[in-house]
Amino acid sequence: MTLPMESEPRILAETPLETARVSTSAAPTSPRLARRPLPPSVNLAFFLLTVVTTVVAGALLTLGDYSFKTAFDVLLTPSLWSLGASYSFSLILILGAHEMGHYVACRIYGIDATLPFFIPAPTPIGTFGAVIRIRSPFTSRRALFDVGVAGPIAGFVVSLPVLWWGLAHSRVVPYHPRPGDIAWSSCLLLNLAYSLFFPDVGAGETLSLHPVLVATWVGLLATFLNLLPVGQLDGGHVLYALSRRAHRPISMAVIVMLISAGMLFGGYHLILFGVLWAILGPRHPPVMDESESLGPGRVLIAVVALAIFVLSFIPFSPQFF
Repeated sequence: MTLPMESEPRILAETPLETARVSTSAAPTSPRLARRPLPPSVNLAFFLLTVVTTVVAGALLTLGDYSFKTAFDVLLTPSLWSLGASYSFSLILILGAHEMGHYVACRIYGIDATLPFFIPAPTPIGTFGAVIRIRSPFTSRRALFDVGVAGPIAGFVVSLPVLWWGLAHSRVVPYHPRPGDIAWSSCLLLNLAYSLFFPDVGAGETLSLHPVLVATWVGLLATFLNLLPVGQLDGGHVLYALSRRAHRPISMAVIVMLISAGMLFGGYHLILFGVLWAILGPRHPPVMDESESLGPGRVLIAVVALAIFVLSFIPFSPQFF
């Protein structure tokens, strides 16, 4: 994810999953002072807060109790923090790999970008993800493509060993849902993994997910949402780099499909993202050099990114009992 950029030309860098937008308007008659970059201590503070909220979330997942009272007890009881450590570490590792993929690509191309900002949240998963802020224009189509695709691929690659560990520590149990339980929806990759690890799950049985496997689920959700070919999402960057003309009509079509699919499948996250990008709009900033060709290698990488998108696509929202 990237956020609105600073300085002239004004660039909006990625927000929850957005990236830079360059203003093409004429320069103002009086120069605007660029905002001073935030010190690294702010990144560190947000990171530590996210560690706290994800540790608490992981402990609640382990205990199977998501009440505010239990969350408060976990927060004030250091001996319980170890219950959420594996979830917190796994999730931050996946999200951090995603954002560092963007950051390293920016450094390679000399694009000014911040270190990742992790976003703590008092939710069952403990975070709203992570973002970086891009503060200078994309120099070429190749730079835009590489910055956009590096994050999802890095996050997905790190998700695979985390997925394996989570599966190895999950177990089959009788299906007796209790009030407050969460049924985590699935995707193609998880369905394939479940069939390999647990081929003999019978009627009246279900899979009890280890918190690390839930962290993988969150990471796959972030990968899928970021790879949507819309606006200034990672997938929007890849699409714009591939075809500037196709970017806007495809973005508009995907927004409509998100809202429609969300209503059809009960995927409230799809509706939320569809409405969000309908409000933000499908616009994408031009790059400084539009003429540069991507080459067949990057087209192949785009196909790999599409495969990751298909494997990570989560159409249904989690079910709360």
